[in-house]
Amino acid sequence: MLDVTRRHAPLALAAILAATRAAAQGRIVFHRGNDGDPETLDPHKTSTVAEAHLLRDLREGLVIHDMKGEVAPGVAESWTMSPDGKTWRFKLRDNAKWSNGDPVRASDFVYSLRRIINPETGAKYANLLFPIRNAEAIHKAASGSSLEALGVTAPDESTLEIALEQPTPYLLELLTHQSALPVHQASVAMAAQEPARPENWITNGPYMLKELAPNSHIRLDRNPHFHAAADVKIDTVIFYPASNLAAAARRFQAGDLHLTTDIPADQFKALKEKLGDQVRIGPYLATYFLIINSAKPPFDDERVRRALSLQVDREFIADRIWGGTMLPAYGVIPPHIGNYGERAELDFRHASVLEREEEAKRLLAAAGFGSVPLQIEFRFNTTDNNRRTAEAIAEQWRAIGVETRFVETDFRTHFAYLRDGGDFDVARYGWVGDYSDPQNFLFLFESDNAGFNIGKYRNPQFDALMKLATEELDLARRATILREADSIVIREEPWIPVLHYSTKNLVSPKLIGFEQNLRGAIPTRFLSLKA
Repeated sequence: MLDVTRRHAPLALAAILAATRAAAQGRIVFHRGNDGDPETLDPHKTSTVAEAHLLRDLREGLVIHDMKGEVAPGVAESWTMSPDGKTWRFKLRDNAKWSNGDPVRASDFVYSLRRIINPETGAKYANLLFPIRNAEAIHKAASGSSLEALGVTAPDESTLEIALEQPTPYLLELLTHQSALPVHQASVAMAAQEPARPENWITNGPYMLKELAPNSHIRLDRNPHFHAAADVKIDTVIFYPASNLAAAARRFQAGDLHLTTDIPADQFKALKEKLGDQVRIGPYLATYFLIINSAKPPFDDERVRRALSLQVDREFIADRIWGGTMLPAYGVIPPHIGNYGERAELDFRHASVLEREEEAKRLLAAAGFGSVPLQIEFRFNTTDNNRRTAEAIAEQWRAIGVETRFVETDFRTHFAYLRDGGDFDVARYGWVGDYSDPQNFLFLFESDNAGFNIGKYRNPQFDALMKLATEELDLARRATILREADSIVIREEPWIPVLHYSTKNLVSPKLIGFEQNLRGAIPTRFLSLKA
C-alpha cells in the first residue's frame, strides 16, 4: 500500500476539549499520531498507510493482523482449506455485529467482495483479489462475466466459501488487507453521499467513528456491539495527522501524544539519547522509490533513467539524511520477504561514487544531454524527511548536469494527482507490502495495473512472466519466475529504488502492549494505557 504523509495541523481546540471531557468522565483516551489524513474511509477505495491505521480500528475482516503482525481470527473464528488448496471455508462468529447492532453475515462478505471487484467501484486494489475465481475476468469486464460468477458464496449466513483460480499460499495475508474489509450494505450509499457525517459510517470493528475533522483529528469511540468489546481497554482513540515530524516529536515529549508513526531523521540520535527505549526502530516490508514517467521523453530512454539512478548516493541519504534509520535500496523488493530467494539488485551496488558519476555523465551525453542540461520537475509530498531527501538528490544530480525544480504538495494533493494521471517527470513514492510475497511489489509494474503503475511502464516480457507466475503451483519454480521478472525491472529501472524503510516510533511508557512488526500494524484493540 502507499506510504503517504500529510502536513501536520496544530492540535485542534475541539479535540482538546473532547479529550478533556472524556478524561473527566473517567474514559481512557489514546492520542496517536497518524501518517496523514485519509482520502477516504471506504475500505474498497483506500490505498494508504494512514487509512490502514484507521480501518484496523473501525472494521474487522475475516482475519486480522495482531500486534505481532501475524494472522489471527477476525469475524471468522475458524477456517479450513480443501486438499487441492483451491477452496477455503470460513466459519463466522455468531456474535459478530455492526455498530448499529445488525448481525454481520456471510452475505455481507459476498456483497463486499463483489463490490471491490466490480469495475464501477473504482477500487485501486481490486487486483489484490484476482486469485479469487473469475475476479480478474469480471474486473476487466471480459465477455460473459458477471458479479454472480465471482468465486465467493454463502451456503448459510454463518459460512463463507472462497473458490480460487489456483492455490494461493498467501490468501490469508490478502484477506487481512483493508480492501478486503466488509461494508454495511444498507449504509454504503449514505456514507458515499455524506462522508463527513460520522453516523453514516456503520462499521463492525472495535471502534466506531465519532468525529471527523480534516487537518485536525479523527476521534473513534469503542463500539459497544463489537463481539470482543469487553477486551478492548481503550475507550477513545484520537488520530492526529502528523507529517511535521519535529512538531510531533515535541508534542510527544510534552505528553500530548502517546505514539507517533515516524521520527524526524535528523533528530533520531538526539531523541534516542534523551528518551532511551521510548524510541523504537525495527524492520519493515517497504521501499522508498522515485517513479520515473517512462512514457514521456526523455524519460522513456533507459539511459536517462539509469544515469539518474547511478547518481543517487543511497548510503549518504540513508546515513546523513535519515540518521541511519533506513537502509540503502538497490532492489525493488525489501529484505525479509517471504516465498522468495535471492533478490535482484542493481549491478553498480559495489561501484565507487566516482565510477557511478562517470558512467552517469557518459549515458546522459549519449542521450543528448552532454552540453544541454537535463531539466527535471521533481514532485513530492510534504514531510521534513521527504524535503531533505529531495534536496539531497537534486544536489547529487547537479554534478551530472541535471537541473531540478521541485513541486511540493500535501499528501492528498500529491497522490491524487498521480492517481488521476497527472503529468510528471519524477515523483516520490513509497510502497508498504500488503503481504509477504514478492508479487506484492512486482505487480506494481504490470502494464494493466492502472491503479498503481503510475509511471506507465510497459514490458510484454515482464507481463508474461507475471502471468506465468500466477499459474505456477510449485513455490520454488514460482520464485524463479518472479526473480526473472524482478531482474527485468531492475535492468530497465522504471522506478528508482532509494531506501528500504524501517518502522520508527516514539512510544510512551504509559502505552502497554505495543510491539513493532514487519507489517507496521498497530491495532488499538490490543493496547492499553497506564493511569
